[in-house]
Amino acid sequence: MGDGADYFAKLLGRAAMEVWGDMPRDIQEALFEAAMKGRDTEREDLARLLHERHPRTLHPARPG
Repeated sequence: MGDGADYFAKLLGRAAMEVWGDMPRDIQEALFEAAMKGRDTEREDLARLLHERHPRTLHPARPG
């Protein structure tokens, strides 16, 4: 990504974090998976950060 694209990606990422708790679960999951593609070691850290900032995103475990 070029400098301009990196700048806008950062802005978009910050905006997504601000409204995370208002997003439907499927959108949260899609964004989370896109952000964590190839970053398995950081998954838990991002999940923890989002849950701490937006307690209502604590979802019950999915069955099966």
